[in-house]
Amino acid sequence: MIEVFTDGASSGNPGKGGYGILMRLKGTSYEKTFSEGFRLTTNNRMELLAVIVALENITKPNQQVIIYSDSKYVVDAINLKWIFGWEKKSFSKVKNSDLWLRFLKVYRKHKVNFIWVKGHNGHPENERVDFLATSAIKKDHLKIDSEYERTTHSEGLL
Repeated sequence: MIEVFTDGASSGNPGKGGYGILMRLKGTSYEKTFSEGFRLTTNNRMELLAVIVALENITKPNQQVIIYSDSKYVVDAINLKWIFGWEKKSFSKVKNSDLWLRFLKVYRKHKVNFIWVKGHNGHPENERVDFLATSAIKKDHLKIDSEYERTTHSEGLL
């Protein structure tokens, strides 16, 4: 079983953003972390992108995965099955549809369960991925969330 802890952050919303990921192979000492920062994005995009990147880093199919996230946006979308209703409506008027479509592709390759954890509440792994996400925002070379920037620019938000 693979345990995944994720967090997303933004400085301003929209603003600079980042995600942090901690992955563990349960029952072993193996763990791996990932983080990345972006020059302009939102907190919800970073929360969702953290989950996507974690799942994309699992190369063997049909893995049992537990994802721990403090994002009600992400956890509720899956656990309350909102995403499947959005999918039936072709994600019409759904924010972050580019990421939700990317999520579904990788989500369906595994057996994934989501558990919500209260953020900033002393949960050791959640604090660690929060640190990774907020540290990623402070890096000198931030990536471009091109889909976000393209859509916000075309809507006159930039």
